[in-house]
Amino acid sequence: MTRVLGWLAVVALASGLLVGFGIAPREMTQGNVQRIMYLHVPAVWVAYLAFAVGFAASVAYLVRRRPGADRLAHAASEVGVLFLGVNIATGAIWGKPTWGTWWTWDARLTSVSVVFVMYVAYLLLRQAVDDREQAARYGAVLAIVAALNIPLVHFSVFWWRTLHQPPSILKSGPSTMPDVILTALLVNFAALALLGAYFVAKRVGVLAAEAEALA
Repeated sequence: MTRVLGWLAVVALASGLLVGFGIAPREMTQGNVQRIMYLHVPAVWVAYLAFAVGFAASVAYLVRRRPGADRLAHAASEVGVLFLGVNIATGAIWGKPTWGTWWTWDARLTSVSVVFVMYVAYLLLRQAVDDREQAARYGAVLAIVAALNIPLVHFSVFWWRTLHQPPSILKSGPSTMPDVILTALLVNFAALALLGAYFVAKRVGVLAAEAEALA
């Protein structure tokens, strides 16, 4: 199953590159730099999806104390940190030519950075606590608290004046995005989602092997 996910991710990534760079038109105002959106936006969606899985698995672990749930929470959170890091880095690259700066303490950027730091702290906490069950419990609580901050990131562009534009898709009312750009965005989201699922599956297997070796 993991191998199938890997091959599907490869095919989807190739399709995403084709649609994003070969079919989707050049944006009139920003030019080709806008194409970074096809990585920037899907990366944060996949990160939030991974954090949602980590949240659910953490709740399940606290309720049932099953090691499999903890391994899933751990793996999903690691993958979420990876993709959120990609989102922040590509945002900085996109911001330089459009905003004139790599970084600004905008409400959206600040709130997403807080979430990123909280999940990095989650990973550090798991390494700092020697007792594996205790680390799992502490980590589960932190993963739940960190995930509850994600809605703040989404609504920050509505609650405060920000440089960051409001969402083009996850909003009330019809989207004004051209169909070809929306299609390219969704194809790349599917590609990164498959890649994220592959990473999670592989990481769960590694964590299970580590637990078996320690046992």
